[in-house]
Order: sequence, then structure tokens, then C-alpha cells
Amino acid sequence: MVKSSTSQAGGLAAGGQAGGPSVEVPGVDATSALPAAPLAAPVPASFELALGELEQIVQRMEGGALSLEQSLADYRRGAALVGWCRKSLADVQQQVRILEADLLRPFEADAADDT
Repeated sequence: MVKSSTSQAGGLAAGGQAGGPSVEVPGVDATSALPAAPLAAPVPASFELALGELEQIVQRMEGGALSLEQSLADYRRGAALVGWCRKSLADVQQQVRILEADLLRPFEADAADDT
């Protein structure tokens, strides 16, 4: 038997409360009870593919047929994809800022009519 405690479980006792009572779980080490995140999850080839994968993950999770372990794995993958998408968007926004450095000016209706 392995006795899980606050120090072993990274801040939470196996009972789910910080500083709560330790719970003995036969055959389970509190530090490895959760499934590990995929070590080398594939990087999406494009923003659109990442978004599509995120949509599939949401559909599976909303379906309610996943096990707890699969839900956690999908949540982790989804979080990684969201991070990747945010970084991709930030990169593109920076590229747009560079390309449009001095080109952005307020639109004036009178100037557009003169042409």
C-alpha cells in the first residue's frame, strides 16, 4: 500500500483537499495516479487543423461517453492545442503589425469619394 500525502501529490491529498487527511489507495502511487500527458503529441500542420481537432475533442467530451482518464487526456490535448493556436495567432498578429507599420490610417469618407 502506498500512503498519499500532501507532499507526494503535489499539494493535494488523494482525498482532494489541500492539507486534508491522507488516504491510502491500494496499488496506487499518488504521484502517478493520473495518466501522463502525451509525451510527443503531434504538432498541428495548420491553425485550421488544430481548430478542427479542438472541435472533435469538444464533441467527444460533450457526448459524455468518455472515461475519466480519456476525458483528462482529451482535456490536456485540448489545452495544448489552445496554447498552440494562441501562439500562432500572436505570431500572425505580429507579422501583420510589421507589414502594416505605417499603412494604417483612419478611414476618411471624403478622401475615398475624391478618387
